[in-house]
Amino acid sequence: MRTEVRPAASRPASTPERGSTLRATVALAIAALAALALVGVAVWSPSPELPTRAQDGLTLSLSVLIESLPFVVLGVVLSIVVQVWVPPGVIERWMPRNAWARRAVLSLLGMLIPVCECGNVPFARGLMMRGFSVAETMTFLIAAPIVNPIVIITTHQAFGFDDGVLVARLLGGYLIANVIGWLYSRHPDPDSLLTDRFRDACLAEQGASGGKGRRSLAQFVVELRAVMPALVIGSALAGAVQVLIPRDVLLSIGSNPALSIAAMILLAMVVAICSNVDAFFALSFASTFTPGAIVAFLLVGPLVDVKMLALLRTTFRTRVLGVLVVAVILAAAAIGGVVNLLA
Repeated sequence: MRTEVRPAASRPASTPERGSTLRATVALAIAALAALALVGVAVWSPSPELPTRAQDGLTLSLSVLIESLPFVVLGVVLSIVVQVWVPPGVIERWMPRNAWARRAVLSLLGMLIPVCECGNVPFARGLMMRGFSVAETMTFLIAAPIVNPIVIITTHQAFGFDDGVLVARLLGGYLIANVIGWLYSRHPDPDSLLTDRFRDACLAEQGASGGKGRRSLAQFVVELRAVMPALVIGSALAGAVQVLIPRDVLLSIGSNPALSIAAMILLAMVVAICSNVDAFFALSFASTFTPGAIVAFLLVGPLVDVKMLALLRTTFRTRVLGVLVVAVILAAAAIGGVVNLLA
């Protein structure tokens, strides 16, 4: 099964590839300068010269960026391995032919990929460049941050099997991923869900020539150009939102059992914590919020927080992200409600 990536109809076929490369280079340069500015201000500026909120925002943004960067690089490396070094047909040979079964297997692939949601984005891009469909890749992308072996271990260390938090997170994430994959498998034109820039990258990879080492280096640069600006922007947004939305407001809402799930969903989208460690953050709220609210937090955070949405925007169009956010929030709220009834 191959994904046919076609050039955007609205763009002339004669658009110079050099212009796209220049824009990507400028974006990467801006992102790098922004990252250096964050580091410089946070490290060398005397804190009294900055307002407390600004200083906190810079610190939070920098912490999210530093936490995410190693996983993004690892994801890019794994993506290159899949695209360049794994021979054609090796992965596909192990995939079932039935569409449901194929997506179900792909959604478990995250158990073999020890990266968080940030690194899964470039890896998923590599799967699509290799020929997997949008629906199949989306299924992997949604499930992988939750079925990740490190996430399973840390969630168990934080909660054990108390109140069914671990089981609800695993089963809930797997269910959400496969439902979303099925929804997008029904789309009449899957290629229209992708950004023009990513489709151009797919076409460039399909026509790539030269040795594997040269292709790997070229693809490494392409992927970093795509995801680094989004990572910096997403980290800055996460820091800004955490500063602008008072935590005590969320806590006061969360003390109401009827609104606790909504409060934790909002918190999950704001704090943008890596899925490998978010269970320990959620544990600090376990005495205040209901088990269902904790489960909703652990489902929504790895999938649609502000940092993840910025990374996903490198590949998918805005309307796709809108549908994804609504679907994940509704499903997480429903699963959290069930957990509250059973707990």
